[in-house]
Amino acid sequence: MILIHGFGACIAHWRHNIVPLARHQDVFALDLLGFGATDKPRSRLPGEEECPNAVIYCFDLWAEQVADFVMERVLATTADCPFHLVGNSIGGLIALNAALMLAEKGCPPAQVVLIDCTQRGLDEKRVSDLPLWERTTRPLLKRLVRQRWLIDPLFRFIAKPTFIRMVLKQAYPSGANVDDELVTELLRPTKDSGAIESFRGFINLFDDHIAPELLARLSIPVRILWGEKDPWENFEEARGWMQKFDCVLDLQVLSDLGHCPHDEAPEIVNPILQGWLQPSGSGKGLPES
Repeated sequence: MILIHGFGACIAHWRHNIVPLARHQDVFALDLLGFGATDKPRSRLPGEEECPNAVIYCFDLWAEQVADFVMERVLATTADCPFHLVGNSIGGLIALNAALMLAEKGCPPAQVVLIDCTQRGLDEKRVSDLPLWERTTRPLLKRLVRQRWLIDPLFRFIAKPTFIRMVLKQAYPSGANVDDELVTELLRPTKDSGAIESFRGFINLFDDHIAPELLARLSIPVRILWGEKDPWENFEEARGWMQKFDCVLDLQVLSDLGHCPHDEAPEIVNPILQGWLQPSGSGKGLPES
């Protein structure tokens, strides 16, 4: 099983999942490039001149990282063993994209599990869904977030314990597991050289993959967990995926939980994942609430 974290997170965001899940199968978690303990190269946005060692932060870059990890570290030693991709928030979208890349290489995952997958409401393909005022101000927003003189103080403002804790309390509506350990783990990478650059790269992703276009291309089983009280991603869209795409086999909506239910309520999420990730792939978890 490969665990893929969300935006601003890292391996430590699976702190309550790795050990329980590892009792039943091998578990790998990795930091995406630009997050956690990884290097954080300079960002290059569309239209900017190339410069040494700069990267375009995007969902293909991160999915390629996951696919390469699977090929070089997982399949190299357990080639005949089925593997699963599990992603939270943007990690869900990356898992879908990596699954397609691996399928093209002839080694698809047994399944993909999405945990509150990002819906990317600001993407160009979803502009028509935005309120009029957001569509009107969008060109100005896109110009502003390219500017390093603006991104630098913005990042320094949000990369503080009080701000991180405030965001976590939104993401974890029950308040469970919003503790000093988590705040420290999420804050630590923001002090790394280049952290502002990876932040700049991510917030400029206005035209990239969205989940429906990836689900439309997948034949690999997909199962979905969603916190009912997610403040940012509405589970009703996932209901639509369940109805529209044959690859989506399960949707479990978890009452009173938010954007990161795996960390907010691991005692609920871990048994569901253990059921879904049985070798047969037929586990069903808990009934939808």
